[in-house]
Amino acid sequence: MISRTHALAIAAVPVATIAILAAAPAAGAQPPGPETITVVEHAVTDTVVDVGPKGDSLGDSLAFGNPIYSSANRHRVGHDQGNCIRTDVGRAYECNWTTFLPGGSLTVEGPFYDDLRDAQLAIIGGTGNYDQARGHLTLHARNATGSALDFVFHVRR
Repeated sequence: MISRTHALAIAAVPVATIAILAAAPAAGAQPPGPETITVVEHAVTDTVVDVGPKGDSLGDSLAFGNPIYSSANRHRVGHDQGNCIRTDVGRAYECNWTTFLPGGSLTVEGPFYDDLRDAQLAIIGGTGNYDQARGHLTLHARNATGSALDFVFHVRR
């Protein structure tokens, strides 16, 4: 004869198994794709600090804190702040900056090319709604002077 305690335990096993299987992701299920956030930076404060030999040289610094606008480039939605170090004279900087948006911020690291070709920068973190964010930023010049830049964040969480 099965005791009442054993009977309840035996009855609970299928229920627990169903609950575990229902909570587990389906085999081959993919995590949600990246969220795309597009904003426009107006590069109005960029300041180059000449370090070392006079003129463009290794180690020169580019500092900035610029306004950020909506993807339609109509309304200010945030700001950024960061710096770049000249790593390839006449060709490229290595940059690190934080973009502050409603609900949080995203921090990136990567190249900026003098010829304004598109660049891919790594998203190395975030705050608020973007806590633990990863992914990449596509940087795209909107004009020949680089005074307006598309920031296209491809965010995974």
